[in-house]
Formats: sequence, C-alpha cells, structure tokens
Amino acid sequence: MSYKTIASSVTLTAMLASLLAGCGAKEAADNGGQPAKPSEPVEIVFYSTNGDPAESFDYRFGNAIRKKFPNYTIKYIQNTKGNSMAELLTAGTKFDIYFISTGNYESVMFENGLEIDMDELVKKHKVDLSKLEPTVIDGIRQSSGGKLTGIPVHTNNMVLYYNKTLFDKFGVAYPKDGMTWDQVLEISKKLTRNEGGSQYYGFTTSPNHILRMNQYSIPNVDLKTQTPTINTNEKWKSFFQTVFLDPYTDAGYKEQLDKTNKVPDINSFLKDQNVAMYAYLSSLVYVLPDDLQKLNWDMVSLPVFKDQPGVGSQSYPFYFGITKLSKHPEESMEVLKYMVSEEFQMDLSKKGIMPVIKNDAVQNALGQDSPFKTKNFKAVFFNKFAPIPAKAPYDANIVANYAKYADQVIKQKIDINSAFRKSDEESVKIIADYKKK
Repeated sequence: MSYKTIASSVTLTAMLASLLAGCGAKEAADNGGQPAKPSEPVEIVFYSTNGDPAESFDYRFGNAIRKKFPNYTIKYIQNTKGNSMAELLTAGTKFDIYFISTGNYESVMFENGLEIDMDELVKKHKVDLSKLEPTVIDGIRQSSGGKLTGIPVHTNNMVLYYNKTLFDKFGVAYPKDGMTWDQVLEISKKLTRNEGGSQYYGFTTSPNHILRMNQYSIPNVDLKTQTPTINTNEKWKSFFQTVFLDPYTDAGYKEQLDKTNKVPDINSFLKDQNVAMYAYLSSLVYVLPDDLQKLNWDMVSLPVFKDQPGVGSQSYPFYFGITKLSKHPEESMEVLKYMVSEEFQMDLSKKGIMPVIKNDAVQNALGQDSPFKTKNFKAVFFNKFAPIPAKAPYDANIVANYAKYADQVIKQKIDINSAFRKSDEESVKIIADYKKK
C-alpha cells in the first residue's frame, strides 16, 4: 500500500497511523532524515554508440536493473541504421544515460555537448566514489577539467592469452604471471617457426588497444598545447621498439607479412590458431566465449617493462553519464548508484566482467559463473593499473592514426622515426580539422 493510498483513506485506524509513523521514522533515518519517496513509474533510456545488441545489454545490465527497480521502465536504444547519435539528436530523441569506453566516451559526449557535471547528484544521492578504482575516476576528471562527467561501471585491461596446444606441440613452458617483455620475447622466438608448411607466430597484439592503454601512461595529445605526442615524448620510441618491432623481426614473420600484407590478429589467434600468445582485452571471456570454447587456452598478466615493474596496462573503463537530455536525472542517478554497488558489481564480476569496485571478495569472484572459471583470472588483477592520462575529445581519431603507423612498423615498411614524423603530421591535421567544426 502506498503512502498516497493510506493518506487518502477515510478509515485510517490508530494502529495503522502508528504503523505508518514507525515506518516513516525508519525510512527518514535511512535517508539522511528525509522521508523516502516511492519510486514513480518513469522510463530510463540508455544509449550507446558501440552497437551492442539488446541481449548483451540485458545480460550485463538491464535484467538486474529491472529487478532492482520494478517501477522503472528500462529501455535500451541500440546504435543501428536510423539510430546513430546524429539521427537521434536531429529527431529530438531523449535518452537519459549514455555509455561507452573511455576515449570514445569523451569524444561523443563532449563533441555533442551532452555532458553534465554529476558531482552534485553524486553528493545528493550519497554515491561513495572512494570505493571505486581511483585511476578510473581520476581519468574522467582529468579529461573534464576536474568535473565528474561520467561514472565508471565496469572496466577492462590487457592480459596475455596463450594457446596451450602450440606450447605443448613445440615443448615450450607456459608463460607465467609477472613476466617482462624481454622474457616474453624470448618465448616468442621459440614459437615462431614453420612446421609442416604451416607458419606459426609467437606473439601478436591489437595495436589500437595496446596504444590506447599503454603502460607508460603517455597521453596521445598534450592538452595544454593541443599537439600530438607521438614525435615528442621519448617513451613512445621504447614502447614501439618493444611492442611493435622486436617481436616481429623473425624471418618467419617477415616472409608472411611480405606475402600477405596482414599482421596476425585476433582471428589468427582464435580461428586459425597459429598464434601462440596474444595480448588483448580481458573482456574476451564474455565478448567471444564461443570462439574461446574451441581453443585450449589460458592467460597470464600482461608483460611489464623493466623500468616499470608491476605496472600493467591502463584501465579501460566504460563510463556511464547522465545527459543534458535526461528527463529523469534523479532517478538515473539512483540507477547508477545501484550499478556501482557491491551487489551489482559482484554480479558483473561473476560473469567475467571486470568490476570497478575495490573489493577483494568482488575481484576474487571474477569469472566464477562463466564457462571459464578454471582459468587464471587472477592474472587480470595481478599488475597495478597504469594511470589514465587526460584525453582530448578527438582522442580516438589520434589513437587510430598512431595504430595505422604501428601497423606499418610491424610490417617493417617504415622505420620508427619516419613513422613518428608522418603520424605527427597527420595528427596535427586531425586536430586542426576538429577545431574547425
């Protein structure tokens, strides 16, 4: 029975009034002295430009939110034909919460002027941000001039997957947590070989992701000068040499790269199964579980640089932000508050989705309800997170440009210094074009 029904009843008994008063006192105590209001039936609309299907949204978020807030209608708009950001804005479609990965988040929210500073809402709704991984909060504040324009709900980092069948085939010991890049390179050399007419590769990675999440925390753009860093920050040279050149200099790589003009990628690891080690996102366990089921695999922590022991990749959070379009910012914040609660974070963790809450029990539960619960999930949290540098609104375009030249370096079509000069020139143009918008 709602308060409204009770209040309008003309047959209130003294006992009922007393009971109501008692409940009100308890709720007032639970809500900082303010009586709790019943949830009004509102619609909370989520939108992302990542294109995830509704089934994925419901599995990760929607089902649990609907259970927690039965009086709210939780709607998800998928980015499909007719539902691009530009089309939604032109049509005047309202959505309350926008979410996507860092870099992309800042680009879309800031470029369209959709962000709000959520600090007041966080304070009002008593959302305890101190329980979350600090680098993901620091990251969004750095990109937002100190404001809180997004709240991380889950994250990602990079780990090293390996194909146990290939290690067994060539009699090489499996990699371990805590290895350096030099150690992994030595293992890679033992596994890069041609056997029975088939070429096998010791190592590969996704240039775009490992650049975006680089362990040195090199910003892609100097925000003070609005200039690319690729040709000015010396640490890029060490990074490119270690990650994009040294592992690929073996004759086996060179011959195949010249022949195919294609760097071994995720399909080489998962489908062709001719790559022994693949540095990639820890989210692979829930993004492509069917492919992983067909592979005899495990994972270890991302190899570290000798001058940065124990430091892994940057965190790669998904930020959720209440937009200026929202009709229901208060209710939206209540939903986000629940999404960073221990209950919700535990549910994510068990599915193999990396939580943002700093809680040993939650982190230790990672992957326990997934098909891969016997895998080395402790690898995901083995290293410390590298700090997330501030990101420009056009950061994703700059990363794509850097990755294009990383690809050329891997194929040894260009030396590192020349790659940096050309990438710098193109990046300067990207920034100039953005400023003209």
